[in-house]
Amino acid sequence: MTQKLILASASPRRQELLQLITKDFEVVPADIEEIPQKHETPSGYAMRLAEEKARKVHAAHGDCFVIGSDTVVAKGRRIMEKPQHEDEARFFLKLLSGTRHRVHTSVCVCAPDGRMASRNVMSMVRFHRLQENDINAYLATSEWQGKAGGYAIQGHGGLLVRDIQGCFYAIMGLPISQLQRMLRGVGYGGVA
Repeated sequence: MTQKLILASASPRRQELLQLITKDFEVVPADIEEIPQKHETPSGYAMRLAEEKARKVHAAHGDCFVIGSDTVVAKGRRIMEKPQHEDEARFFLKLLSGTRHRVHTSVCVCAPDGRMASRNVMSMVRFHRLQENDINAYLATSEWQGKAGGYAIQGHGGLLVRDIQGCFYAIMGLPISQLQRMLRGVGYGGVA
């Protein structure tokens, strides 16, 4: 019997990263509301969204293994979502300039037999002290659009980063090493 794997995300980055584990998967984006609840921590928010995405798609595809994931950028307890416009992205970059922030990426796997595995991977990112021309140059790339915290570490946003502690792939959106082990743990046989 063939095991089917579904990624509950429309993110091109997550799709690209999952291909490092297996090329045999389908994409079925989960349509859920992504609004932090009052007093919700950044890691709790990331975990809740990852689990909601996996459960929602698994409810319609119960014979499949389903992966849900979410990434939250946080400065302290402040959740920095995807900026809605350039001014908000500029505000985020100024807030992150010369400081450290956390990136929480949670992943959840639902198996056909009902087993579920969830993990939260926290990484620290430290930005260089950014000058106005650094910020303007980055915003001009438009890369900030649709990116939590207003930057993409795998692109031009990497030029803003002084160093990281943790998992580069989790900062991109999918902690592939942990995910590979989770898939094995719930019985998915399509990974090395």
